[in-house]
Amino acid sequence: MNIGLLGGKFNPPHVGHIFMARQVLDFTDIDEVWFLPNYKQSFHEPVASVEDRLAMTRMLTLPNTKISTLEIDHKLDGHTVNLLPYLPREYKYTFIIGSDQLATFHLWGSYLELLKQLPFLVFPRYGYPSEPLYENMKVLGHRDLIASNISSTKIRNRVQQGFSIKEFVPENVASYIKDHNLYT
Repeated sequence: MNIGLLGGKFNPPHVGHIFMARQVLDFTDIDEVWFLPNYKQSFHEPVASVEDRLAMTRMLTLPNTKISTLEIDHKLDGHTVNLLPYLPREYKYTFIIGSDQLATFHLWGSYLELLKQLPFLVFPRYGYPSEPLYENMKVLGHRDLIASNISSTKIRNRVQQGFSIKEFVPENVASYIKDHNLYT
C-alpha cells in the first residue's frame, strides 16, 4: 500500500487539509493519507497543546485517511527525518507538503538525508510558487485540482479578531476551539 504522510502542527486542522488529502487520493496512486500531527514543532511559534491539536485532528474525517500518532507516541522533536525509523516497513511512503513550505524547506533538519529516503509530493497553494523544487520532489498537477490559501495562521487570526471560522474548519473543530477558548 502507498501511504501519503500529511504532517504538520494542525494548529488548528482545517478544510484545506481535507482538500489536500482528497485530491492527493483522487489524482495520485496514493492509497491512503495519514494525518500526522507533530509532537514538538522544530520552528518556534506558539501552538496549542499537543492534546488539543490531536483532539481536533481526530475530527478530520474522510474515506481512505487515518490519524497517525507516531510522532506524538515517540515524542519526536519535529524533524521529519527522525520519524522514518518508526514507519511500518510494509508500506511505501510519500510525504505531502504545501508549496508554502518550499521557501523554507532547506531549514528542515537533515533535509538532504530526508529527500534521499522519502519522496515528496508538493501540493500547490494559492499565492505560493511551486519552487524551489529539490531532487525527489514533484508537484501535484491536474486540470481539475482545486487550490486554496486557507491556512491555520489565517484561522487563528480570524478567531483572534472575532470572525467566524465555521466555513473554514469542520463544525466540531470550530466548537472545540470555542469550548476550549483556543487562539483568543
